[in-house]
Amino acid sequence: MLTTMTVKEVLAQLEALGDEGRRKHNAKSGAPENQFGVKLGDLRVVAKKIKLEADGARELALQLWDTGNVEAQMLATLILKPDSITAKALDTMTRFTTCAQVADWLNAYIVAHHPDKNALGEKWMKDKDRWAARAGWNLTYASVNNVAEGIDPVPLLDRIEKELAKADPVVQWTMNFTLGAIGIKFPKHRARAIKIGEKVGLYRDWPVSKGCIPPYVPVWIDAIVNKKT
Repeated sequence: MLTTMTVKEVLAQLEALGDEGRRKHNAKSGAPENQFGVKLGDLRVVAKKIKLEADGARELALQLWDTGNVEAQMLATLILKPDSITAKALDTMTRFTTCAQVADWLNAYIVAHHPDKNALGEKWMKDKDRWAARAGWNLTYASVNNVAEGIDPVPLLDRIEKELAKADPVVQWTMNFTLGAIGIKFPKHRARAIKIGEKVGLYRDWPVSKGCIPPYVPVWIDAIVNKKT
């Protein structure tokens, strides 16, 4: 028998799952104070329970998003079906994102599968809102990485060369990934992508574990290309 969980009940569950160590880790990564420090695996368990029990997951997800709580927003991306909300509602959600990890989950689980993602992406690529711009560049990165039809790397490289160094850090992340993907997927433009990465120097000193590839474009491109050959 289906039951409807309230926002208050969900938040109580999330708070009970909160971990002080995780909360501190999240804070160092840029998460706001409105968070409980719930482990990602525990979030997925709660999401599965809601999917099985909750009637009206769409309404619940939108209400959770409006709380501005980090875990509530991440949970919302797990229970919300991409085709159940309008482009306007998704645009609003995107602009009311609390931190990078929430943005990444929203982009991966909802935006990437929304029927109006192409139209939204074109709009967001011109937007001054940092979360909208991050989402737009994330969609562009996916298109470049998949060598989607109609992708022209030249105007993208022109924009990246002009804007990357001064972009908001939130936007720099997905813009930088687009630059790297161009260098990997388009050999003709590889040298220019590497040159831009060297000039900007973004993430040059990014710490990574042994065996991992840093997001510094020149190193990243070289590692992936050489791995494939």
